[in-house]
Amino acid sequence: MLIHQPFGDFYGTYRALEAALKSGKCRAIGVSNFFADRMVDLCQFVEVKPHVNQLETHVFQQQAAMRPILAENGTQLQAWGPLAEGKNGFFTNPVLTEIGAKYHKSAAQVALRFLVQSGVSAIPKASSRDHMEQNFAVFDFALSAEDMEQITKLDTGSSLFVNHSDPNFVKYITSLKA
Repeated sequence: MLIHQPFGDFYGTYRALEAALKSGKCRAIGVSNFFADRMVDLCQFVEVKPHVNQLETHVFQQQAAMRPILAENGTQLQAWGPLAEGKNGFFTNPVLTEIGAKYHKSAAQVALRFLVQSGVSAIPKASSRDHMEQNFAVFDFALSAEDMEQITKLDTGSSLFVNHSDPNFVKYITSLKA
């Protein structure tokens, strides 16, 4: 069970998740979109630290600054949007396609392998059974250190989707009714 955004009474919601975990109603609890400030703050006041934090993570937004914070708290980084929803020329990116050609893999497979090899859990969206099968076919090869270095250089350090600290975004999210 996850808290999707760090807005509203997320402390109370997280305590409810802890109770659900303790009662056996779920096997793991976590958060999504909790960036450094919210993550550190939350971890100071909970009994069970989040098992996972789902963050926008892909080759163009690798969450390098978040990784030590998550590791310090025993929290697994899980990538939402690991294929960048195809933005930024993702599927035709020259670095990804050239590396893919060496392994007979697609740009998507190279990017997913990069995440897995970096210790990131990824939950890619697939629009077809074929794509789903391709997304799973990333465990039969390993990227070289040089490949990993080239892909690391693709990181822009910024979101392709939304600025979570934008007041208008926060107003929008907090105005949604369950």
